[in-house]
Amino acid sequence: MTLNRRHFLGTAVGTAAALSAPMVMAAGTPRVVVIGGGAGGATAARYIAKDSKGEIEVTLVEPTRSYYTCFFSNLYIGGFQEIGDLAHSYGGLAASGVNVVHDWATGIDRDAKTVTLAGGGVLPYDRLILSPGIDFVDESVPGWDLSAQNAMPHAYKGGSQTELLKAQILAMPEGGRFAMVAPPNPYRCPPGPYERISMVAHLLKANNPTAKILLVDPKEKYSKQALFEEGWQKHYGGMIERIGPDFGASNVQVNPAEMIVSIDGVDEKVDVCNVIPAQKAGVICERAGITEGNWAPVSGHTMQSRVDENIHVLGDATDQGDMPKSGFSANSQAKVAAMAVRGALTGSKVFPAKFSNTCWSLIDADDGVKVGATYEATDEKIAKVDGFISQTGEDADLRRITYEESLGWYAGITADMFG
Repeated sequence: MTLNRRHFLGTAVGTAAALSAPMVMAAGTPRVVVIGGGAGGATAARYIAKDSKGEIEVTLVEPTRSYYTCFFSNLYIGGFQEIGDLAHSYGGLAASGVNVVHDWATGIDRDAKTVTLAGGGVLPYDRLILSPGIDFVDESVPGWDLSAQNAMPHAYKGGSQTELLKAQILAMPEGGRFAMVAPPNPYRCPPGPYERISMVAHLLKANNPTAKILLVDPKEKYSKQALFEEGWQKHYGGMIERIGPDFGASNVQVNPAEMIVSIDGVDEKVDVCNVIPAQKAGVICERAGITEGNWAPVSGHTMQSRVDENIHVLGDATDQGDMPKSGFSANSQAKVAAMAVRGALTGSKVFPAKFSNTCWSLIDADDGVKVGATYEATDEKIAKVDGFISQTGEDADLRRITYEESLGWYAGITADMFG
């Protein structure tokens, strides 16, 4: 199915947003607080405010005033997007009825049903939606922690880290060496590290064609592997070397000060190193006490936490079943949660939960591939119903159409998120 902006918005299920001054609501109006203003949180806030038509007070808590999408950030590295193309403000949400608060949520009192903010404010809620994205697992890559993120960027949260990584790549010496330490499963955007390798190769081919890329990967296999490896051979022959777990990639440590990646005891000197650590739910989920292991388990029917029925969790932070952690998934889950919240607070009709996801990746100019599926909620999990994936050997016209489809999707989803 070809997606464009009109189709994406036309098949969406519902939406709304207010920036500084709080809205004046009637006494007894139900209150929803949403923490995190990305693909899940912004969508949920907008849909609840729009579809409740003023019957629910919606407050979105998000520390940044401009949201930089992590999806499509690899295209910025490759030179296909400008950083400003990835930035989105919350003015549209505010104009459509959401009370936008730019602050950090630092604590949740589930008994009192309140959210504490870094600035000292306290927000009461009837329902709470958490969509905080990811944080990183401490010591998952020995030698690396957040204090090393400027020397060895993760660039797995959109914005300044992405800009830093691209600047480092462009500053590499002629014939230099770029390394990536890929994350273990599960993590945000399964094809993301491999699209990034493609975009780094595209950038180097144009600016530093004798440079080399070292991919250190603890996984035996990865999303779209045959498609990426076909593309790398076609476009970047001899530039990319992948070391998997059979050759020591499950035993990796780094030395940011010396720019060394140690693979099973063998030191590799590199010029730029992109470390993507193991991931977990955003820390506010831990503070709320709703995680089991690294993620927050939810019911697929409503995206409600399996620990607290008054909390819904979306996107990358969830343990929900078969859906990948992606912006499309978070947006799809947000619409299910928004419908469930409206039903619980206003008595509006709730339909059975349905979900979809597509992940596009760019390998080289006009060489786009995709993978996706539809899902439904069961009592155990969000379960995959059917799926599709690009095939190796596709002709150039189909690959170009696939890439153009991704541009239409990006325009559609960001309009759906922010209005």
